[in-house]
Amino acid sequence: MSEEFPAPQLIDDLEDHPSKDNSRVIKDLLAGTAGGIAQVLVGQPFDTTKVRLQTSKVPTTAMEVVKNLLKKEGPKGFYKGTLTPLVGVGACVSIQFGVNEAMKRFFHSRNSDHSATLSLPQYYMCGVTGGFANSVLASPIEHVRIRLQTQTTSGPNAEFKGPIDTIKKLRNQKSLMRGFVPTLLREGHGCGTYFLAYEALVARQINSGIQRTDIPPWKLCLFGAFSGTALWLTVYPIDVIKSVMQTDKLGEPQFGKNFIQVAKTLYKKQGLGAFFKGFGPTMLRAAPANGATFATFELAMRMLG
Repeated sequence: MSEEFPAPQLIDDLEDHPSKDNSRVIKDLLAGTAGGIAQVLVGQPFDTTKVRLQTSKVPTTAMEVVKNLLKKEGPKGFYKGTLTPLVGVGACVSIQFGVNEAMKRFFHSRNSDHSATLSLPQYYMCGVTGGFANSVLASPIEHVRIRLQTQTTSGPNAEFKGPIDTIKKLRNQKSLMRGFVPTLLREGHGCGTYFLAYEALVARQINSGIQRTDIPPWKLCLFGAFSGTALWLTVYPIDVIKSVMQTDKLGEPQFGKNFIQVAKTLYKKQGLGAFFKGFGPTMLRAAPANGATFATFELAMRMLG
């Protein structure tokens, strides 16, 4: 950008998040964990529906998936595989928020004016870095969850008999990290968009004279809902490819062995629409799940002080 049109800037986090405050880092991680748990509890039914739509071998709709799931597995079927993300997503979200805050401090220290706010590209890069760090943990966690979510049998006939059994079997097949590349791409760009959108909305409130701690919870929910929606609008096709990779046969994958092969196979077999299967439930989930995430994070931070 030229000097006449400088990049718009957001709020200054230095005062609220001093670079050498170790307790601040711990509080960020704890609040992030709380936000992640809220995200799972609110969003899991939507996520289960999305995954089954994405990986269905026959044409179907969200309503048909929900009806069949309730009929065959009951309401508890929506929360299949919840234990793993309940623990794991809490850790993932804490990493996202923790690394995001650390990167803010890094950019502040490198800027010529340490007290100035960061630019929008810098806030985006903070989120990207948090997403990259998170993907290392998110990829295996989501692989375990998705195997359990798409499993329609239970009891002794089930291939995977819980999270621990699933991890062991995936490791034995050297497949635990399958889908890492699309997860890395999704988390990087997705988190960059995610945090940038949220901080921009919060900045508007602060610039109008409202303290961050005085923003009402219902507004935090709305900001989080908008941010989550923006995230999924930009990365959804990548998530479909990841889901297909993580539900394909372990020994001999039918859709391909890497990101590009799977994308080509999906397009060849099902056309462009294949990359948007389950889009409706995902967008329905994005608003409440991410609204709960950010609101819980902010309220937890206020409680922690």
